[in-house]
Amino acid sequence: MRFIILYAAISLVLTITAASSKKIVCYFGAWSVYRPGNGKFDINEIDPTLCTHLIYSFVGVDGKDVKVLDTWSDLPENLNGFGKFVSLRKKNPSIKIMVAVGGWNAGSVPFSQMAGDPVQRKAFAQNVVMFLKKYQFDGLDIDWEYPAQRGGSQEDIKNYVKLARTLKKAFSQHGYLLSAAVAAPESSASKSYNIAEMSKYLDFINLMEYDFHGPWDGHTGMNAPLSASSSDSGNELKLNIKASVNYWVKNGAPREKLILGIPTYGKSFTLSNPRNKGVGAPATSPGTAGPYTREAGMLGYNEICEMHKANDWEIHQDKERGVPYAVKGNQWVSFDDISAIIAKAKFVKQENLGGAMIWSIETDDFKGICGKRYPILKALNSILGRV
Repeated sequence: MRFIILYAAISLVLTITAASSKKIVCYFGAWSVYRPGNGKFDINEIDPTLCTHLIYSFVGVDGKDVKVLDTWSDLPENLNGFGKFVSLRKKNPSIKIMVAVGGWNAGSVPFSQMAGDPVQRKAFAQNVVMFLKKYQFDGLDIDWEYPAQRGGSQEDIKNYVKLARTLKKAFSQHGYLLSAAVAAPESSASKSYNIAEMSKYLDFINLMEYDFHGPWDGHTGMNAPLSASSSDSGNELKLNIKASVNYWVKNGAPREKLILGIPTYGKSFTLSNPRNKGVGAPATSPGTAGPYTREAGMLGYNEICEMHKANDWEIHQDKERGVPYAVKGNQWVSFDDISAIIAKAKFVKQENLGGAMIWSIETDDFKGICGKRYPILKALNSILGRV
């Protein structure tokens, strides 16, 4: 009996530890400090107890150097974004605070040129170490979008591994973390990565499990479906979270290093015919820009919840794909509601993945306009055992 009780107690402790060891990685888009009205974000509004890792986005690659992209927003002599960000440690001493290099707007070419030159690659790693030390970051997130694509070279695939290895070696004596944001679906990842090799040098891998569909398709589609639908065929069967996670695991990524990306935004479309409004309906253009993000074709969760609160939107749950969409007139938006977030967090646990990531913290309902503050982050924390 004593043995059974002891065994049960140990099992409970291990279960709690496993759950609470899941990472919750929160990206912050620094440009959000310039947004208007309720969308204007201040770093001091971040609740660092809801994240295990915070990542400041972005800095750039300039040859062998790290380039500050917004000197007004980032640097101490102005808005001091870097300083405010790392000061969040005071509220959560265990948090890891990192900086991301690259992003979509940076393109692929600057990375390709630097990583392909052994001298520049080594110098870049040394300069990153100095940058992290100067601004007191805990590590670097590589956001190269994407190796061997967008003007890059086929050599990028092996040079990405060399870059990761060089950075990891330079970081080792300082204890800095190295992660990467990567294309999730097979259709893109298969062109860009030697998954097994790159995984050796990365502490964790942020799977960008969103943008599976968008206005570029010419028809409506889900931004971040959990599963395929029975109506999907061909490549569509691979454009979902379950298929892409399976691809990464099958190709050598350790499950415990994979962090499941979850969007705090939706993809929006303008319907060709408002009466034809299902998934796959023809769309003429991106949806109308929101008042805060001001980008046609996307809406932050904070914008979506305010719009739904104020207007008569039809919300449809796609039970097969595991995410909803909403329609009003000729406007159509695919997004993640709280039930979709919970389902994805449960998937993280079921698949023994390393945790979840959000892109990005400033489009959660951070002001609590529609209810409690940070509903998406709090839903993740509730399932992943952190609150």
